Amino acid sequence: METQQAINYKRIADAIAYYRAHFKLQPSLEEAAEHVHLSVFHFQRMFREWAGVTPKQFLQYLSLEHAKGMLKSSATLFDTAHETGLSGTGRLHDLFIRMEGMTPGEYKNGGEQLHINYSFAESPFGTVIVASTYKGICHMAFADDGPEAAFRELQASFPHAQYTQLLDTIQQNALFIFTQDWDRLHEIKLHLKGTPFQLKVWETLLAIPPGSLSTYAGIAGEINSPAASRAVGTAVGHNPVAFLIPCHRVIRASGELGGYHWGETRKAAIIGWEASRIQRP
Repeated sequence: METQQAINYKRIADAIAYYRAHFKLQPSLEEAAEHVHLSVFHFQRMFREWAGVTPKQFLQYLSLEHAKGMLKSSATLFDTAHETGLSGTGRLHDLFIRMEGMTPGEYKNGGEQLHINYSFAESPFGTVIVASTYKGICHMAFADDGPEAAFRELQASFPHAQYTQLLDTIQQNALFIFTQDWDRLHEIKLHLKGTPFQLKVWETLLAIPPGSLSTYAGIAGEINSPAASRAVGTAVGHNPVAFLIPCHRVIRASGELGGYHWGETRKAAIIGWEASRIQRP
């Protein structure tokens, strides 16, 4: 049975998709509210509770003009990170995510040496499945097709691992990121299976602060592989931990969103949600 938070997010996502599909017509608040079958009062209140801003203000963060401005202002992002002594594994605004690559022995034979705990939780963007080894988070994904399908997807990554449905401390620490209550956050540890190139791309994504954006070419340049934009895009698409590694902050150089493993509407929702908390109008 869906929670109220999940139901509300679906309405928010439906409204965002409606706005994006009809932006040339500049739909009114009344039209958007009618589309999601709510009164104007309840729609505006629900949207403000979720995003912290009005629908009109939120749409500013999804405009091409805003995206292009963010890309321009983020041009020196990585230089700033290096000047302040940060490596690619630390964000400027939330320096608490640390990443470790799995050794070949840890994922050998389908991960038969791994014991993985997993659980389900509600996020502002829908239900997620989150899984952890004793070293850190190894998987997080949106469970759009239900818990059974989400668990099968996890199993496909580590078919011979041992699984226990259990919410452990490692997962709890990671899930606090959705509250944006930084005082409650402990260091989040990631334990990921990936090629050296993928790990390098994922580390670089961690340097993009909430509310900021980069491009595939920008990431390729940062890892000293300027001709590897396509390969960067593939690595971004194979990110095994939704939201924690912020692949949603990578867009096209034109300012358009580009693809996203969990859907463009959700990508727009996350980008706008983060921006509304970092850059109040």
